[in-house]
Amino acid sequence: MYMPLNGMLLIARHHESIWNKAGIWTGSRDIHLTPFGKEMSYRMGEEVRDVRIQQAICSMQVRTKETLDEMLRAMGAEDVPTMRSAAINERDYGDFTGKNKQGMREALGKDEFDRLHREFDYPIPHGESLRVVYERAVPYYRNTIVPLLKEGKNVLVVSHGNTLRSIMKYIESISDDDIKNVEMPFGAIYMYRVDEEGKLISREDRHTDAYESHH
Repeated sequence: MYMPLNGMLLIARHHESIWNKAGIWTGSRDIHLTPFGKEMSYRMGEEVRDVRIQQAICSMQVRTKETLDEMLRAMGAEDVPTMRSAAINERDYGDFTGKNKQGMREALGKDEFDRLHREFDYPIPHGESLRVVYERAVPYYRNTIVPLLKEGKNVLVVSHGNTLRSIMKYIESISDDDIKNVEMPFGAIYMYRVDEEGKLISREDRHTDAYESHH
């Protein structure tokens, strides 16, 4: 086993957006957080106040930047340098973007809906499979984030559910089949120690509990 890198990786999903609350597939659309989402993003930052961050990263989509800003404010870390990249944007749901999830579940049936939502290679018309997301997000992780960890920097990455699942797939060596059972919930922060290949040494989970009670 490789020795762990000096830097720690923290990953978090953006909190509740307006379309999340409405049950609409957001994907590549740029949708703001709800007031509750901003409040809970601040609470996520409070969960990791004990960690000193040297680099923050988020996607090009506003819901991750709003989440990150609230987290950094709670951590007293607003002056931490921030990078943004489209490589960690959310999965493009193509023709399903903007559709109501419950309506899609009823139209497709539960089994087909679950396959669309969770499987690694499920094709979406004019959109991305999780494999395509993996093929853009993991190189960014390996080529940009891991070198920062090698420098001894603690790095906070705020991204999207599918994008973070794809990065977790690489870090934790999760199979194509098993990835369908992996979730990145709202309010969770996963804190990784990884080796020089960016692979798992250890993981600590922290989270807020208010989202489920809110829904």
